[in-house]
Amino acid sequence: MEQRECEPKKARGRWMRCVVAVLLWTVASAQLRYSISEEVKEGTVVGNVAKDLGLDKSTLKDRKYRIVTSAADPLFHVDQNDGVLYVSRKIDREEVCERTSTCVINLKTVLENPLEVHYVGVEVLDINDHSPTFPEKETTLEISESLLPGARIPLQPARDPDGGPFSIQQYKLSSNDHFRLEVKDKGDDGKIPVLIVQKSLDREMSRSHLLILTALDGGKPPKSGDMTILVNVLDVNDNAPVFFKDVYSVMLDENAPVGTTVIQVNATDLDDGPNGDVVYSFSNSVNRKVFKLFEINPTTGAITVKGLIDYEEKDKYEIEIQASDKGLAPLSTQKSVLIKIVDMNDNAPEIEVTSFSSSIPEDSRPGTTVALISVNDLDSGLNGKVICTIGEDVPFGLSPSLQDKMYSLVTKSPLDREKKSQYIITVAAKDAGQPSLSSEKTISVVVSDVNDNSPEFSLSPYTFYVTEGNDPGASVFSVKASDRDENDNALISYHIVRDGSEENKVTSFLNINSDNGHITALKSFDFETLKTFQFQVVATDSGAPSLSSNVTVNVFILDQNDNAPVILYPLSSNGSAEGVEEIPRNVNAGHLVTKVRAYDADIGYNGWLLFSLQELTDHSLFGLDRYTGQIRTLRSFTETDEAEHKLVILVKDNGNVSLSATATVIVKLVEPKEAFAASDVKSAAKVDDDDNVTFYLMITLGSVSVLFLISIIVLIAMQCSKSTDYTSKYLQETNYDGTLCHSIQYRSGDKRYMLVGPRMSIGSTIVPGSHANTLVLPDRRRTSEEVQPCI
Repeated sequence: MEQRECEPKKARGRWMRCVVAVLLWTVASAQLRYSISEEVKEGTVVGNVAKDLGLDKSTLKDRKYRIVTSAADPLFHVDQNDGVLYVSRKIDREEVCERTSTCVINLKTVLENPLEVHYVGVEVLDINDHSPTFPEKETTLEISESLLPGARIPLQPARDPDGGPFSIQQYKLSSNDHFRLEVKDKGDDGKIPVLIVQKSLDREMSRSHLLILTALDGGKPPKSGDMTILVNVLDVNDNAPVFFKDVYSVMLDENAPVGTTVIQVNATDLDDGPNGDVVYSFSNSVNRKVFKLFEINPTTGAITVKGLIDYEEKDKYEIEIQASDKGLAPLSTQKSVLIKIVDMNDNAPEIEVTSFSSSIPEDSRPGTTVALISVNDLDSGLNGKVICTIGEDVPFGLSPSLQDKMYSLVTKSPLDREKKSQYIITVAAKDAGQPSLSSEKTISVVVSDVNDNSPEFSLSPYTFYVTEGNDPGASVFSVKASDRDENDNALISYHIVRDGSEENKVTSFLNINSDNGHITALKSFDFETLKTFQFQVVATDSGAPSLSSNVTVNVFILDQNDNAPVILYPLSSNGSAEGVEEIPRNVNAGHLVTKVRAYDADIGYNGWLLFSLQELTDHSLFGLDRYTGQIRTLRSFTETDEAEHKLVILVKDNGNVSLSATATVIVKLVEPKEAFAASDVKSAAKVDDDDNVTFYLMITLGSVSVLFLISIIVLIAMQCSKSTDYTSKYLQETNYDGTLCHSIQYRSGDKRYMLVGPRMSIGSTIVPGSHANTLVLPDRRRTSEEVQPCI
């Protein structure tokens, strides 16, 4: 509405009209539908929108009508004066709607002052505006002259953008005597032209044939497209490959692994050389999807799986196989292979252990339940029927339960933890599908210990050698036992058998550590008192009930130099002997002045005594025998020699750390007459002294003899049990006089030992580390060389 119509100077009616128009400003909408054919010329009238909406020309005169669009090149426009809808440019339905079944273009129109919105739909109708086209305008086929009638040659199909009845409906082949055309309908893939040889070719009559293949759509009149086919006739190769079978059909499981051979086709060619070599391939008519799923070996004709085969996607495939020879003009034969997909057993059985005892005692009886096992398969039929098994190399078995698909894992033979303490049992479940699926589950069963093994000592019996003078309370030796059981059943404690007998009284001063078997002596051993003893040790485990075993322990005491020499003459009560000897001045050289006698309670080298002069007033007068202790004159006395001489004699043993004692002898020189006068008095005193010496010697010999006899009795008893043929021997010392010698022998293992002193017999051997008082005797009898103890 123009501004001047609303001015106050105009008529009152016109002013009221303007006010009402402003107050009644509304937005209206309507829906119109038109249809036109594609490819109409620019400016073609689609329809009168204003008229169809009921608008008169007077309304359009004051109001503007337009199309709202954002396209840079709109397809339609509307005349603002009369509301007529026109085509703005030529419309290609295939471009606008991309081959949809219905092509509708929606337009938004606006009528201004007041604003009204109207929606207009324009349907573009398809027309046959595209002609069929071939991928190639020309193609060349090389066909042997010997190709038999009936040979099929698939050709490249044509394409037509139009759809429905305007798509390709048929193919035509130009007229000729040797070829005919057959159209094979492939459904979704459209129609495939197949060139069929209907009459044998003769290269000598015609080297080539020019054919025109025409594709026609369903238009009226139809549109067409042509492809020129040049057929070159080749010579020589007169035989095409022939397949062994007329029909190839095979069943293929879904989910077959890549590389699985589906089927192998075989074709032969009667020609020789390259004309008889067959090459296999898929035909040109094969859908492109097949190339993603299967492949064919060009040499062997084996069709193998290339991709994932899914029964649910497609249950069968019909593949056209082509067998061609290698002739200059290759001959080929096509054969269809039908592949039927078989639904597979997709679900493996599931194993679940519902109840499980991870540990079972080794003394469990056969048939004891270890675990309850549930087996399930989501498949049905044979594919869901499950068989459950375990290995044969374990002492367990599966027992079916009353409940379906339930099993009990039970023991089937006795268990022994010491042989095997843990079993890894593999439970296998296998269904009856073809092929069957299986699954496994591993169960670990621990065999718990039962106290069924007694402790075992590492040695039986034990033999130990202990040096006398050991420290009281210190460990002297130890025993060790082991138990094949574990935990408390293998926890061993030790104790010494104490029966209170006289033979076993030595155990009263022995103590054993109950935990580790270390044995300590509560007092020092004295070889001179005890040379060997025997006792029993018991090892007991901590099982319930406990088991035990015992072992014999033999102990031999080794001597050491712990006794100093005792001077027997001159007699003394404090260990420092002193005596007085009177001799005439007129004695000659070599006269026996006196003899020092001594005794050592040790044996062997520890009891072998040597004599030496420690102090002497005149070295030219007296001499001392190193072994016998005899003091003799070295020369005759002169008037100038002193009348009294003091001799200090040192007596020591031959121990590693030798012990010694000293004796002092005072030698007085008297005139011959005085010597005779004193001789009577001295004789009486000497008788008393000799009696005393004899008394001490008897006591000493008696003690030694008693100890010796006790040792001999014990050793004989031990040796008799070991079938020894040794005899006791004493060592003889030809130059020894006045020193007691002892001999005691015993056996350890395959060696025989003798403790002797002071000299060694020929053929004896000193044992290292024995303080030089132990001899190893050779294994032979020497009864003829036995000697007696000497003093």
